[in-house]
Amino acid sequence: MNNNYLRGLWLLLVALAVLLFTPFWLQSACALSVLDTSDTVPAAAIKLVKFCQEPKSELDEHAVATLVEYVLKNKPMKEAALPKTWEATGAYYEFDTAVNFTNFLKYSYNKQIPSALTSPTSLRYSIWNGSSAQTQKIPADWSTILPATKPVVIRGMQHDAITPDLTTGVYYEYDLQRTFILLSHKGKQVLITISKQVDKSNIGKKGVIIGKDDEWNYYYSNEPGSAKTGLGWVKSYIYDFFSVGVYVEVGTSQPMVRSGMFQWIRAGWSGINFAQTEHIIIGMKRYARNFRLIMESSKLPSVEQIASVYQRLAALPSYDLKQKYAVLQQAQKSLAVQSGKIREGQTKKTDAYDKIPKEQIIEELMLEYFKIAIGKNSLIEKKQFLALIDS
Repeated sequence: MNNNYLRGLWLLLVALAVLLFTPFWLQSACALSVLDTSDTVPAAAIKLVKFCQEPKSELDEHAVATLVEYVLKNKPMKEAALPKTWEATGAYYEFDTAVNFTNFLKYSYNKQIPSALTSPTSLRYSIWNGSSAQTQKIPADWSTILPATKPVVIRGMQHDAITPDLTTGVYYEYDLQRTFILLSHKGKQVLITISKQVDKSNIGKKGVIIGKDDEWNYYYSNEPGSAKTGLGWVKSYIYDFFSVGVYVEVGTSQPMVRSGMFQWIRAGWSGINFAQTEHIIIGMKRYARNFRLIMESSKLPSVEQIASVYQRLAALPSYDLKQKYAVLQQAQKSLAVQSGKIREGQTKKTDAYDKIPKEQIIEELMLEYFKIAIGKNSLIEKKQFLALIDS
């Protein structure tokens, strides 16, 4: 078999994969406009990404003001394409949540409330890593920033594991440089969060969304590839990801926080970027829909209640935690097999849980508690979970 034939076959496989990987992106491509402003807005976002990368650099307050003003202004469209940067595809999306700014901070950025609780369709777990000399602790209680006060800057490293992609079912893990900036802008409280991926992700693995995505049930196979028909062979990676989130007080009649998110991603396989703007926006809408559902829920437990459950789980012996984690994993596996997306023989063995970090187990169990608290079905029976945390 000659080299030209092999090269032609490889190109054909890539072309077919593209068609399978992006069945709906082109449908909305014509409807999506490029960011309706000059290059100053995306350029300001990139300045902050560089600030995140370079701990000794000075904060560009003009770039901060440019982004906050853009997020605050009225727009005909809440989503837009961003210019390609560092070979990555970009998108902007914004949404409002009926929550006061103090509670937004307490629930979203609290060392005793896992990030997955407010981002259950985006994050499997997220661990703030204290190994770097630059890493600072995330506060348990953020203080209000007065107008004359300098911005508070917190830097750190974070390890994220994300949920299966809506299109392919692939999930990834990667490390991020993170920077949080809390400030006052013309009397309004503002939080800016910045992320920059460190190296490429681990290889993409087969995941399954079990039932409806808004039920927050997923299966993680730990096997490379995709569960989507025709893409089982794919060895994909997230090569780069960087983002700036701007969260600012808005509204007068009721408390409201506006979230404006600038995101860029370069992902695919064989070094080729298959990420599309529309795909990024779909992911941000996925996050926004569930974030609003949680923060605006009348059943949302208090910060103190959630922190108390977290502390009780953290105090349990590893054996007890792993026992309940095995129950959760078995339930996820059974549902994934029932869905027909994986076969029984493809599922992992229970002894694979022995090497899983305690922090990850706690965060995944916390999501089951959270489901119970806000009225969703948990994969662990309520009595079993309550017995675990009350023991």
